[in-house]
Amino acid sequence: MLIYVIRHGQTDWNAQIRLQGQKDIPLNDTGRRQATGNGQALAALLGPEADGFDYVASPLGRTRETMERLRTAMGLDPLAYRTDNRLKELSFGDWEGYTLQELDALAPDRVAERELFKWDFIPPGKDAESYEILSWRVGAWLADVDRPTVCVAHGGVIRTLFKLMGAMDAEEAALGAIPQDRILKMENGKIGWL
Repeated sequence: MLIYVIRHGQTDWNAQIRLQGQKDIPLNDTGRRQATGNGQALAALLGPEADGFDYVASPLGRTRETMERLRTAMGLDPLAYRTDNRLKELSFGDWEGYTLQELDALAPDRVAERELFKWDFIPPGKDAESYEILSWRVGAWLADVDRPTVCVAHGGVIRTLFKLMGAMDAEEAALGAIPQDRILKMENGKIGWL
């Protein structure tokens, strides 16, 4: 199994450290540059073999735009990829759009609970998820990967991949930084940033 995973480029909400979740926030100029840069790096890495990979993205706009910019930078048809709902970001429920500082003023006990048990914490609201719940979706997607793949997804999805691949325990995966300008390589049970 060979999978290259790229987090979508930066959005204004990423820059403001807002819980974005499944809100469809577009890339900002920094995010567009990151997407193009990741495409250039991937083109250099894969060379002529790039066209033989499966390309899949979360259906949210920021991941689709990242994939399209990435494929354009690689010299590939920007629209020749598929989406998979299982790669959507974690749902933060009623907390989407807030910063943790804002939430701490509204619900300090819940924010403290999240800090203690981040992997299993479920925010309030309909359809909210924990990282554990997200890992079930992502694990089902991972089990279906049957050929070399390039995937554009979200920070939460990448956190669950670190846990699912055994590279980090749950709490470490929940807390780690997930860059938007690097490529994650997964191959033969190993996972790491390039």
